[in-house]
Amino acid sequence: QVQLVESGGGLVLAGGSLRLSCAGSGRTFSRYAMAWFRQAPGKEREFVASIGWSGRFTYYADSVKGRFAISRDNAKNTVYLQMNSLQPEDTAVYYCAAVATTYTYTEPHEYDYWGQGTQVTVSS
Repeated sequence: QVQLVESGGGLVLAGGSLRLSCAGSGRTFSRYAMAWFRQAPGKEREFVASIGWSGRFTYYADSVKGRFAISRDNAKNTVYLQMNSLQPEDTAVYYCAAVATTYTYTEPHEYDYWGQGTQVTVSS
């Protein structure tokens, strides 16, 4: 099992940046594929980015490609989401998720473990 705790959310002006962190527990963190999802009020949870266990393979939603970057530091049991050029439509609660597999997925139901979420608010 792995427990996930997100941090780094906050209020930022449009065009600004934030870096989210997701700290995981457990000695086998490096064996988990990780992802970030987000959920805005009244909307379904949507995929943002994912990263394989080694960090070599990453995948992004079209809406964030070129603006967001996912990375991981397995020595620190942490996954990051660097968010640049933020826009009001990026406002949401951001969740990190984990699944014990080689592959990454874009559907929430494929992930077994979730953090509690961190709020990101982008004002215009």
